[in-house]
Amino acid sequence: MEKTKLVGKTKNAGFQIGVRKTFPAPVETVWSFLFSETGLTAWLGKISVENFESGKLYKTEEGIEGTVNVLIPNSHVRLTWKPKYWTNTSAVQLRVIPSKGRATISFHQDKLLDDGQRSEMKKHWDAVIKKIENGMIKPGKTSV
Repeated sequence: MEKTKLVGKTKNAGFQIGVRKTFPAPVETVWSFLFSETGLTAWLGKISVENFESGKLYKTEEGIEGTVNVLIPNSHVRLTWKPKYWTNTSAVQLRVIPSKGRATISFHQDKLLDDGQRSEMKKHWDAVIKKIENGMIKPGKTSV
C-alpha cells in the first residue's frame, strides 16, 4: 500500500506554510516599513517597536506571543509564534530578500499541528501580504 504525502507535512517540523511577494523597492526600504509601527502591526500585531529585539519576549495586543530568536536587520527575523487560542507554539521566519533593486518578502511558518492549522495560517499570511502591500504602496503610486 502506497502512503500519500500530505501537502505541507514535514518529516520533523509538523506542517509548514510559506508565502512570498516581491515589492518594487530596495531591501532597506521594505525592511524599514516592516519594522515601523505600521509595518509591525500589519504582519505581527499591535506592539511597541521598542520592545521588539532579539532575545526578548513579545506579546501583541491581539494576544500573539513568543520570543524573538534572531533579528538581523535588512535580512531576517526568526521568532516563536503562539496566538492565545492555540495550545502549541509555532516558528515564523520573515526574510527580506534582495532581487535586482527590488525586495521579496517571504514568510515561512512551521511546527503547525495539522492541515487545518496550516490552512488557517495560509489565509493569514496571504492577508498579511495584502496589508503590507496596501500600507507600502499608496493608491496612484507605482513605487514605495
